Amino acid sequence: MATTITRLLHHLALFLLIVEFADAVLIPKTKNHAALKPQASSTTYIVHANDLAKPPHFRSLEEWYRSMVITHASSTRAASSSSILYTYDTVMHGFAVQLTGDEARLMSSAPGVIGVYEDRVLYPQTTRSPGFMGLEPGNGAWKQADFGDGVIIGFVDTGIWPESASFDDSGLGPVRSSWRGKCVDAHDFNASLCNNKLVGAKAFITPAADAVEERKSRGVSSPRDKEGHGTHVASTAAGAEVRNASLYMFSRGTARGMAPKARIAMYKACGVGGYCRNADIVAAVDAAVKDGVDIISMSVGGARPTAFHDDVVAIALFGAERKGVFVVLSAGNNGPQATTVINSAPWMTTVGAATVDRQYPAQLTLGNGVVLAGQSLYTMHAKGTHMIQLVSTDVFNRWHSWTPDTVMGKIMVCMHEASDVDGIILQNAGGAGIVDVDPQEWSRDGSVAYAFTLPGLTLSYTAGEKLRAYMASVPYPVASFSFACETVIGRNNRAPVVAGFSSRGPNLVALELLKPDVVAPGVNILAAWSGDASVSGYSDDGRRADYNIISGTSMSCPHVAGIAALIKKKHPSWTPAMVRSALMTTARTVDNRGGYILDNGHSVIVGRRIDNFRVATPLVAGAGHVQPDLALDPGLVYDAGEHDYVHFLCALNYTAEQMRRFVPDFVNCTGTLAGGPASLNYPSFVVAFENCTDVRTLTRTLTKVSEEAETYSVTVVAPEHVKVTVTPTTLEFKEQMETRSYSVEFRNEAGGNPEAGGWDFGQISWENGKHKVRSPVAFHWKN
Repeated sequence: MATTITRLLHHLALFLLIVEFADAVLIPKTKNHAALKPQASSTTYIVHANDLAKPPHFRSLEEWYRSMVITHASSTRAASSSSILYTYDTVMHGFAVQLTGDEARLMSSAPGVIGVYEDRVLYPQTTRSPGFMGLEPGNGAWKQADFGDGVIIGFVDTGIWPESASFDDSGLGPVRSSWRGKCVDAHDFNASLCNNKLVGAKAFITPAADAVEERKSRGVSSPRDKEGHGTHVASTAAGAEVRNASLYMFSRGTARGMAPKARIAMYKACGVGGYCRNADIVAAVDAAVKDGVDIISMSVGGARPTAFHDDVVAIALFGAERKGVFVVLSAGNNGPQATTVINSAPWMTTVGAATVDRQYPAQLTLGNGVVLAGQSLYTMHAKGTHMIQLVSTDVFNRWHSWTPDTVMGKIMVCMHEASDVDGIILQNAGGAGIVDVDPQEWSRDGSVAYAFTLPGLTLSYTAGEKLRAYMASVPYPVASFSFACETVIGRNNRAPVVAGFSSRGPNLVALELLKPDVVAPGVNILAAWSGDASVSGYSDDGRRADYNIISGTSMSCPHVAGIAALIKKKHPSWTPAMVRSALMTTARTVDNRGGYILDNGHSVIVGRRIDNFRVATPLVAGAGHVQPDLALDPGLVYDAGEHDYVHFLCALNYTAEQMRRFVPDFVNCTGTLAGGPASLNYPSFVVAFENCTDVRTLTRTLTKVSEEAETYSVTVVAPEHVKVTVTPTTLEFKEQMETRSYSVEFRNEAGGNPEAGGWDFGQISWENGKHKVRSPVAFHWKN
């Protein structure tokens, strides 16, 4: 979403490099002992102990630890006191020791032991988001599209840090001769820093003449990134290969963008503090199209949906689409509430945020023994803390009330979300730890992880409710932290899951246009960072890093921009609508476990529920999670252009004056869409039944983009109270770029009406043995 950097960092709305390793084994004190396989040989284990449980007759923790080893380890080597390799006494209490599997099992049952972790070797791997999405260097979409070589992506954002290794141009040839962009010198930006990777850098920062204070805060007109956001999104989409990249110890591996050979042009329209003025954005879009970019990626947007004719950015991007530029924007970070999706015009590709199969585990152990699982990027090497008093804080007054006399030596629990900025302020006031309860995320799978400067973690809403209940049940609540200090990936982490903060439909501006279009990785994304920006974005934070981990639909948007670059490389003549169609009709609706993609949003207004989870409906995930390999070969596409969008706007009953904002020479609406806005040739359907309308008929036209002759048959999934009739039921194509149309009658069966204002869902798929062209369908019963 288009947000300021400050808002991204403060409101959880904020590829990934990843460390692959064999699953770390946690042995709880009383269960899951079968997690460890019996073994005779010794392995290093970390024994996590609760220091408050030390029996009083032991003079020190070390003496207690030695007693544990002697009592529970039978091997001569383990039973000797010298077998203890390390002791931990700062942020975790415990020790490391050589044990056999059976000894570790016994150790896990020892009084005072919180858990036993088998030590594992870490293995670096490629960036996780490309790998999670099926992109591999030797085959598939990367090989077919030559890594997007030569395609130019224009970013409208906070600028760029050209010194980053992600913008190295090794192995790249010169930019194409038709490119008209350039890098512009500024007092802190030398145009010579640009190369065959970073092929353009300009700034458009022109504060209003009377906004003197704002002009001071936003800085001078330079393309250098002072915030980090622009650098992050640019490297996510098109960063070069960088080995051993990480944020401290987390996600260490080889970083690559989605299109590693694509070229980057930065158009800075957001200044210090993340202010992005429409005037600056429109100037940036105008320059990008004039320079000749193929794609515009904009992770910016307003706080609420705006009518297209009143949205000057939407109007400017309509002009970009008319010139053949594919535009992709973030859906917004205002979920899980309904009708929050922004950037929802049909000429835009709108992207929501989902997780990948990677987590940064941490635990909060309550005084009653309950262990709550969370996530954290806390970077201290010690693994835990002793029991510390818990105090809940008011989200609105916490910065004013956090004084040493109120927070010194305590863990502050923020029940209404916090961030790493809050951690810094709390640490400065003498706090001992921080717990961020995310009110938007139902489970840990979608929770944002923060690089706290003091012991701290993020809990989901569900875990937060357990914490709230415990704190209300005792007069002196206490808890301790435990940090794995590692990155965990694999099928045990269910993914993708749509993030709770990701904005969702229905589309408030045009109900009969389904938005968002797709979802892509947007939670805890690691990418390049600005050397002038702190890790948290807070001025008092002295930490600097070459790579940073942040979250938001701002992060999912460039993933799709990079995939679009791969598609444009393989299919340079495709229109923007064809590219969007390929992304949508090949998107997946199942996760890495073979189940439906879930919605992690708490208090979801529109959704289906399975047990404690909600299925991510098309109002939440659009067509689904993008799949690069399939998007390069979709078989059929739904095409549209200026003429179609004009008819769509006319169907919204825009006046001639309003229409001229999009098409200056507009005269009047002729040949309008028979079925209203829902008849736009779009890859998804919204069928709205009004009180007096029980039948809706919509038409679509498909274009064959595959080379060989193909015949497709239709498959329909619909609610039982809706009868769907497709005519014809088969489509035969012989020539490439040949078109075929079909109509769909949606009949609301008598006696099956859901409650007025309700939603239900289905899909229409054209399939053969090679291709499946799937369109989501959302059914709505108007009040």
